[in-house]
Amino acid sequence: MHILRSATVISRRHLLRGAGVALALPLLEGMVPARAAAAAARPRRSVFVYLPNGVNNHEWQIRGSGRDYAFSKSLAVLEKHRDQITPISGLHHPHGIGNHHNCQTIWLTGGKIGDTEKNTVSVDQLMAQTTAAHTRFASLELSNQGRSLSWTADGILLPAESNPAVVFSGLFEEPAGGIDAQRRRLVRRESILDTVLDEARSLERRLGSADRGRLEQYLTSVREVEERARRAEAWLDTPRPTIPTDAAARLNRAIGLDKLGEYLRTMYDIIVLAFQTDLTRVVSFSTGEEGKGPSVPEIGITQDRHSLSHHGGVAARLADLAASDRFNLEQLSYFLTRLGEVRDAEGPLLDSTMVLFGSGMAFGHSHGNANLPLVLAGGSALGLKHGSHVDYNTAAGFTDYDAKLIEICHRPVDGRARMSNLLMTMAQRMGVEIESFGDSTGVVSEVVA
Repeated sequence: MHILRSATVISRRHLLRGAGVALALPLLEGMVPARAAAAAARPRRSVFVYLPNGVNNHEWQIRGSGRDYAFSKSLAVLEKHRDQITPISGLHHPHGIGNHHNCQTIWLTGGKIGDTEKNTVSVDQLMAQTTAAHTRFASLELSNQGRSLSWTADGILLPAESNPAVVFSGLFEEPAGGIDAQRRRLVRRESILDTVLDEARSLERRLGSADRGRLEQYLTSVREVEERARRAEAWLDTPRPTIPTDAAARLNRAIGLDKLGEYLRTMYDIIVLAFQTDLTRVVSFSTGEEGKGPSVPEIGITQDRHSLSHHGGVAARLADLAASDRFNLEQLSYFLTRLGEVRDAEGPLLDSTMVLFGSGMAFGHSHGNANLPLVLAGGSALGLKHGSHVDYNTAAGFTDYDAKLIEICHRPVDGRARMSNLLMTMAQRMGVEIESFGDSTGVVSEVVA
């Protein structure tokens, strides 16, 4: 018979004090309130990893749906994770069809971007609104080449960090000067922001409607900075986790994209460590921008992914694009393995972490944005189930991948099979109370246990 723990609970911010130092405790079972232990003890986490410029569809596309599917050439590197992943075919963003320039922009929003519309909130930031109260950092935005995947509720693009050393130090190192110096800097920043807001309100009365809209967008960004400063101040008296010297030496360093595999594995290791220490529970990571996309010198690929995606049917470029796909999936495999190896108080991090890997484009050569290449992984403790290939194309009656694969990368087979359905399903698994997201038409019931 299960016996509930005592109602006495250790604070998540309890410190071990002695010899003039204070250390923060890791997440322990005794930190979970007794009545909530069974239902809500375990943190819920999500990671979104973006691959730019689509894929080599002929080698990526899985033929055959359900549990008995055979891995394609590209996805074969994930075969050891079969029971923890779900490849998904046939999803699309309606507002991305025919417009490759916004496919990365709306990947996590499903928003309608035009001359007058601005972007909507990205699903990671919707999740962060639910998890932020529990962590030092509401979310973490990473990008190989500078551009974030994350958008605020006001349609403002959040900045992203690309240098692993800066990411590591920002998460795990106390800023110079100690707590008092940090507090003085934050108070000064808040004072400056207050002055900016006061002057902006005075200026607003003298502006036309168009300029007022631009000013409001700017002020929204200022308020985002103000909110982050308040959060930082609230955590000042809580020491950051102590990281072993060998791990810090391995992760706290700058790595160039000329060593792409090492770069990606380092970023993945930092994400695992951030989850293990519960510094954040939501991460977005763009591994390249649509007009660029890194090359892979480690395996002899010198052209960037954008150039390879515009292959013109040249066999050598197609082969290199497929090799780049496999290389990136190998790094994803490493990430999933690490999440499976590292545990929190309840079990492997992978069980409580949803990972979505994929692209906002399918066929890069002619900008086909339907049949998006997507892989969902992890999250079994959040109510996800895996082991099948979910294929909305064949479910809608499509049968001819060999002859018409590229055609369905431009025009969706099932107009109701939308990526926003998947994003909404993930948000609900994170505890976000929503019944719709973007242009969603329903949940992806195939991945819900």
